[in-house]
Amino acid sequence: MTVKKELRKKVTVKKQVAEKVLFEFTAPEAQGVCLAGNFNNWDISANPMKKDKKGLWKTNLTLAPGTYEYRYISDGHWENDPACSCCVPNQFGSMNSVRIVE
Repeated sequence: MTVKKELRKKVTVKKQVAEKVLFEFTAPEAQGVCLAGNFNNWDISANPMKKDKKGLWKTNLTLAPGTYEYRYISDGHWENDPACSCCVPNQFGSMNSVRIVE
């Protein structure tokens, strides 16, 4: 009796590993800046940012690979990310910044 060996394809599956993503917004005059986006259901209080001595507001989020829309809230005003070149229209007639995590 002969045993036939099946050829098996090796499939490489890339793990969906979450990674830390840095968000930065320059607003030296601001008293408070938060980050809101589809990663936190647009909750303007979920991700407050910390200001450094130069007026750069920063926060790190752990995000899984995907496409995320976001905006900054600086002293109660919605702001686009000036460092972001990719934006999409939102339902309010303005634009959302887009971050792609690979």
